[in-house]
Parts: sequence; C-alpha cells; structure tokens
Amino acid sequence: MNWDDLRVFLAVAREEGLSGAGRRLRLDPATAGRRIARLEEALGTVLFAKSPQGYRLTEAGQRLLPRAEAAEAALREGLEAGRDGSGSLSGTIRIGAPDGCATFLLPQVCEAIAAAHPDLDIQILALPRVVNLSRREADLAIAVSAPKTDRLRAEKLSDYRLSLAATQGFLDAHGTPRAVGDLRAARMVGYIPDMIFDAELDYLGGLGVSRVPLASNTVSVQLGFARAGAGLAIVHDFALPFAPELVRVLPDEVALRRTFWLLSHAGPRDARLDRFAGLLRDGVRAEIARLEAVAAG
Repeated sequence: MNWDDLRVFLAVAREEGLSGAGRRLRLDPATAGRRIARLEEALGTVLFAKSPQGYRLTEAGQRLLPRAEAAEAALREGLEAGRDGSGSLSGTIRIGAPDGCATFLLPQVCEAIAAAHPDLDIQILALPRVVNLSRREADLAIAVSAPKTDRLRAEKLSDYRLSLAATQGFLDAHGTPRAVGDLRAARMVGYIPDMIFDAELDYLGGLGVSRVPLASNTVSVQLGFARAGAGLAIVHDFALPFAPELVRVLPDEVALRRTFWLLSHAGPRDARLDRFAGLLRDGVRAEIARLEAVAAG
C-alpha cells in the first residue's frame, strides 16, 4: 500500500471531497481522484460513496480511517524524532479557540512556547464558533463545553471568571444598577442572541436579560462597546487588564465561572501534539491566574 495514496485518502475523508483535498495537498482534483481509485483497486473495496454533496466514507472507509490516522501519527513522530534529537518541537501546529481566549490569552502563551521551540510554527484560528477538528480545521481546539462525541478527546484546561463591567462615565450618566433585576431595563452589551453557539455563553439569559441593544458575535467587539462607554457587558476577568477604563459592577451578585476544555482527535495519540498540549495547558493556566490577579488589583 502506497503511503501517498493513504495521505490522499485522509485528505478526502476530512474535506469530504476532491476539491478540498486537492487544495490541502496542492494536487488537482483529478489527480486526487486517481489516487483514491488506485487505493480502492489495491484494497479491492470502495472507500467512498460519491454524490453531488461530496464524498462520504463507506463502511470499508470507516474501518480504514483509524489505521490510516495511526500510520500518519507514527510517520510524523518518526520524522520529528529524526529531525532533532534535542527534544525541541518543530513543524506547524494550529490551535482553534474562541475569540476571547485567542485574543487575550493565547498570544502570550504561544509566544513563550515559540521562544523555547524556534523551529515550531504556531497558528491560532480565532472563531466565534466551535472549531471542527473532524475536518482538520485545527490540530487542537479550545472550547467552552466538553464535546458529546467519542470522536474527540477532551481535557479540562482551566476554569476562568467573568464579571459585569462598564465605564465610570456610563455609570455616571445612566446610573449604577443596585440589583441583578435592574439589568433587565439597563443598556446591555452581549452576544447576538441567535448566534450564541454554546449555551455556556448565554450569560445575559442566565441573568434574566432578554433585550440586548448592543450585540456582536465576537468578544472583542463587545469589549469595544463597553470600553466606548456604550453599556454594561459581561467581561472575562482575564480581559480586564486590557481594558483599564472598565470597573466591575455588582461584583458579589454577578461573578460567573466557566471552563475551557482542550480538545484533540480521539484517534491514535500523537506524541508531538501531546507535548505541545502539555505546554499549552500549563501556559494557559498560569496566564489566566496572572491576569485575574492583575484584574483583582
């Protein structure tokens, strides 16, 4: 069996089509199709069901997938070991994360990892949605909920806190809420209600707030609204040091806690990714603790 054909098989399975696989591997779709046909002929079975919607794995393809992923992981590990006997990480690793985590935590954490591993390229994919690891959008992902699938491996990364905050100018102009019930009539900043991609992010709904006059699907824009004095917002405590204009409001009544989860593929373990995940875990925990301490004054 030709490894190059297996490589094409993995790309087609992940992209669910020849065009996406071709872009990933820098092959034209016709060549990718010929490689799949050659592999199917060598194995004597059909690996994909082809339709106008794309390529779906058959039962035979599903059986081959974990074996091909194991071969891929073993090859990557062997290349890594042969490239550098010092234990330094190299190659490219892409992390998917919610935009708040990607904006306020990962740059500092990844800079420290990159400084210790100069041959390693780190890519941060910041999205206001769950990153799709099954389609290989990233090698690792950070999420705000543990997945309900056995195709992904989940490890608790760190707890983090969120607070209600606004500028003093906004509070002077509009009054400071005295109780959580006052927030129902306040000028609130939050997520676009029908674009909340995880129930853990429905902070305002949990506080009984139904109207959000100023909304965005990203944390960075919400923080921008709050810093501009536009309203009250739920803000990550680890983001507060980046927004010195903001003051906490109702700190005893509104003190939310959530959890980041580190997700990886449930297939064969990848020693390089496991090492990186350990560095990432330690770095994120330390950075959250540092920034939350700064925010607490």
